[in-house]
This record gives sequence, C-alpha cells and structure tokens, in this order.
Amino acid sequence: MMKKVLLAVLTLTFLVSCVSPKVYKELEDKYADLKEENRRLSSENDALLSAKNAAENELKQIQKAYDEAVQERDKIQSDYNAMKSNYDNLKNSYDALEKNSSSAIARNSKKNRELLAQLEAKEQALASENARLARLKKELEDRSNRVAELESVIAAKDAAMTQLKNAISRALTDFEGKGLTVEQRDGKVYVSMENKLLFSSGSWAVGTEGRRAVQQLGSVLGDNPDIAVLIEGHTDNVPYKGNGQLSGNWDLSTKRATAIVNILRENAAINPENLTAAGRGEFAPIASNDSATGKAKNRRIEVILTPKLDELSKLLNEN
Repeated sequence: MMKKVLLAVLTLTFLVSCVSPKVYKELEDKYADLKEENRRLSSENDALLSAKNAAENELKQIQKAYDEAVQERDKIQSDYNAMKSNYDNLKNSYDALEKNSSSAIARNSKKNRELLAQLEAKEQALASENARLARLKKELEDRSNRVAELESVIAAKDAAMTQLKNAISRALTDFEGKGLTVEQRDGKVYVSMENKLLFSSGSWAVGTEGRRAVQQLGSVLGDNPDIAVLIEGHTDNVPYKGNGQLSGNWDLSTKRATAIVNILRENAAINPENLTAAGRGEFAPIASNDSATGKAKNRRIEVILTPKLDELSKLLNEN
C-alpha cells in the first residue's frame, strides 16, 4: 500500500514539474531577452567604470595644469617684485642725481620709462595667469565633484550589495553545511546551491528542503526590487541518461534553472522582469570532474544578483 501511495506522489510531482513546449519556448524567448538585457547592463557597468577612470585621469591632468599655473604665477609675481624693487632703487637714484646732473636725469628717465613699460607688461601677464588659474581651479572643482558623485553612487551600490549578501546569509542560515554558499564578488552576490540540496539525480523537480531554501531566498529578493536575478543551472560532465524527455545535460541544467524561477515567481513581490533562467550544462565547472567530490560541487544552481545601474547612467548622461 505504501509503495502505491509513493508511486502516486512521484507521478503527480513529475506531471506538475513538466513544462509544455509552448511555456518552455516562452521561457526560452524570455531568457534570450533577459540575457540580452543582462549583457547590456554589464556593458553599461563597464562603460561607467571606464568613464570613472577617464574622469579620474582627466582630474589628474587638470591638477597638474593647475599646479603648473600656480608655479608660473609665482614666478611672474617674483619677477614683478624684483622689477618693482629695481624700479624703486632707480627712482631713488634718479631723485639723488636730479640735483647734480641733467644728463644722468635723462638716462634715468629713459630707464624708468622702460622699467615702467616692463612692469605694466608683467602686471598684465600676472592678471592673465590669475584669470587662467581661476578657470583651472573651477574646472578642477567641477571634475572633483563629478568623480566624487560617481564614487559615491558606486560605493552606495557596493554597500547595498553587502547588505543584500548579509540578509541572504541570515535568511539561509539553516542551510549552512548543506551545499549552500553565499559570496560577494565584483559588485555582485553569488548564491550557490549544490544539487544534493535541490534535486534528485537526473531530476529537475525541487525537493521539500530545496524549495524551502529557494522560498527563503525569494523572501529577501522580494524586498530588493532593483536587483537583476540570473539563475544558472550547472551539471557535471557525466552524460545525461534519462528517459528521453531531455536532450542532454544542457537541457537538464536549463530545466533545473527554470524550476527555481518558477518557485521564485510564486512570490508576488518579485518582479518577473528581473528573473532570468539559464542552462550552462557541464561547461562552467568550479572543480575537477575527476573525483566524486568535484562532480558534486559542479552539480549546482547559481543565483547571481546584480544591481541595476540606472542612477550611474543618469549621472553620466547629465554630465
């Protein structure tokens, strides 16, 4: 009797897990669109980082020009002070010689006129350098402010991802040591779940414990609507030998990723537009397939969480 009940439950689970060709095709089309969106967001992220680096280089160049302008201004000021001192000395000499020699007065008068002309030229050059220095200072301040804005937004995104990673770690504490890890790398959060937590061998039906883990992950994602969620299915290199419903490991990994998406979609707080299901087959291993331990690590679901970069894009467009 127990065998019949178990058989009936397994049959029902199998029927519920099957995806019709139409739904599967729609999911594949949606995956392609979302994958393109993910690629575009990644490109925008790279462009934003490049813009930040360019802005920092430009800031360094402006700082160098500013420093050179300050040196030039100081040199002109020094020349001006020296000439003024020379002029004052000559004027004093002129006053002294005026009483004794008309010819000396004439010579000093000529020198005075020359020095006055040079002094006026230096004053004009000094005024011009001061004006250029003010322009460079304003440009330096503008560039510094822009770099600070970009760094502030990037830091805020990193801090938000750190908070998200910590929230996920807290939500999934019950599954520590059961093939689940949470990491933060390159501005993204990676949640990796080995198949022993989620699926039976050759199956894409999520077990009770695995469903609970995915649902708890979904409760955190529902509170973070600005996060793009990529679910990747991975297998080891052992060829799939199922009942013919699947074409191979790649197909199996895709169905497993889609199964996770379907559980997340049960949470109404998660925007389906943020979800992408992808199958990677055996082509992205994280361990050697030469051992049973390595194969177990390669059979996994990876949930990759990426912040949206709309705010950074807006900053770049405004500047």
